[in-house]
Amino acid sequence: MVNKNKNVNNIIFPIMSFIILGALLAGCREQVMNDKIFVAPMIENQLTFSAKTHALDNNDNFSPDGKYLCYDTRATVYNENLANSKSIEKVNIESGEETILWEPPYVTGEEAAPGVAAVSFHPKLNKVIFIHGPFLEEVEERGYYGIRNRSAMQVDGDGGRKLNKVEMRDISNDVTTPGAHRGGTHRHEYTRNGNRIGFTYDDIIIQKYGRTIGYMEENESVQKGYTHYFSLILKPAEEGKSKPGEIEKANDDSWVDSNGTMRAFIGKVRNENGIDYDYDLFVADIPLSVDITTSVSGNKNEYPKPPKGITIRRLTYEMKASGIVRGSNDGKKIAFSASDENDIKQAYIINADATNNEPQKISNFSSDVSSVRWDPSGNWIFCISAGDIFVTSVDDDKTIGKSFRLTQNNLERSQLVVSHEGDALAYIVPTLTRDKDTKLVKDAVGNDFRQIFIMKLDWEKIK
Repeated sequence: MVNKNKNVNNIIFPIMSFIILGALLAGCREQVMNDKIFVAPMIENQLTFSAKTHALDNNDNFSPDGKYLCYDTRATVYNENLANSKSIEKVNIESGEETILWEPPYVTGEEAAPGVAAVSFHPKLNKVIFIHGPFLEEVEERGYYGIRNRSAMQVDGDGGRKLNKVEMRDISNDVTTPGAHRGGTHRHEYTRNGNRIGFTYDDIIIQKYGRTIGYMEENESVQKGYTHYFSLILKPAEEGKSKPGEIEKANDDSWVDSNGTMRAFIGKVRNENGIDYDYDLFVADIPLSVDITTSVSGNKNEYPKPPKGITIRRLTYEMKASGIVRGSNDGKKIAFSASDENDIKQAYIINADATNNEPQKISNFSSDVSSVRWDPSGNWIFCISAGDIFVTSVDDDKTIGKSFRLTQNNLERSQLVVSHEGDALAYIVPTLTRDKDTKLVKDAVGNDFRQIFIMKLDWEKIK
C-alpha cells in the first residue's frame, strides 16, 4: 500500500474546474490496457485565461515557495519561434493573477528580437533565469535572435524587473574572453542547491560542431557585470567525421544530483560499424573540485574546451534514447525515454553511478511517452502518453511498472512539471480563449492558446 501523507496545500482555485470522470465515478479504479495499468481520475483546473500562450517548456517552473508558476509567451504573435516570445511572466496558483516579470522593447516577424523564453525559477531565491537574445540597440551589431545569438539573463521574481546578466557573450576579439561564450545558450537549469547552472550550447564562430552541453558557476574570475563563469562540459566530435564511440551531439540534458556533480544527456554517437549513429544515455561527472577556469574559451580557429577533471560515462547502448533525461531527487537513478521493440517510446530507469547495469523498462503504453518527470519521493515517475497523464511506480520489484492513468479524455496535454512537494502537477493544453466565467472571448487574437492547467494529486486514490 502506498501512503504519501503529504500536506497538500489547501488551495482553492477560483476558476473553472475540469473534472475528469470519463465513464467512472470519482475515486473508482478500473483496470485498462493491461494488468498493470489502472485508472485513478483526478480533478484538473484551468489556471490561466488571458489571450496568450503560457509555455512551461518542461523547465523548473514552480517557485521555491510553490505559490507561482513562471512561463513565457511564445506562439502568441506571428509564429512559434522563440524570437517572437515577448515576455517572461508568472501566475499566482491560488488567484490566477498574472504578473509580467520582464518585457523589453521588441520587434516581431521573421527577423525578431530580442526573444525571451525558456524560463525556470531558482530553487531557493525569488529569481528566474531565461534565454535573452540581442536587445534592439544591439541588433545592428549582433543581428536578430538565433540559436547561436542568445545568452542567459536573470530577473527578480517580484515584478520589479531588476535584470542581471548571467554569462558573458564575446565575439568581438580573435581570442574569446575567458569565462565567456561565443554563440548561444539554452534551457538553463539550476542544480537543486542553486550552485551550478547547466545548459545546451551552439557556437557561432566555428559551426562544424553540433550542439553540446555546458555549465557555469560563480567565480572570482568572472568578468565585471556578469554573475557566472561559462564552460563547456563536452567538446563534440566534428559533424560527420566522428570515429566509432565518439559523440557528435549532446542535448536533452539535466542535472542528476543536487550538487551538480553529474549531468546526464542524450548523445549522438557513432556506431561501432563506423557508419550509423546511436542515440544513448551518457553521464558527465563534474566533481566539485574541478577548476572551471582551466576551461579554454577558444579563438577564431579553436573551438572551446571543457576544464580538466570532467569524465564522460556511457550508460546505454543502441537504445534509441530521446527526450529530456531526469535524475531522481536523491541523485541515484536516471529516468529517460527510449523506443521499445515496437518502436514506441517508453519510460526507463537506470542507476546513475554504474556503467554495467541494465536499464529497466517501467512503462508498457500503446503510445509514445513524453515529459518524463520524477515524484520528489523517488518512488514514482510521471509522464504523458496520448495526451493523458500517467504515474508509474518504481518503488520495489513487486510494484514496479504499476501505472495509474490520472486523466481520461486525451486532451493535448504537454510540458508536464511537478511541484516541489509532489502534491500538484502543472501542464499546458490548447484551449478556446474564455474568461473565468467560462464565456468565450469574442475578440481574442486567437482561440486556441495553450493555457496552464493544475492538477492537485490525491495520493489516497493511487494505491
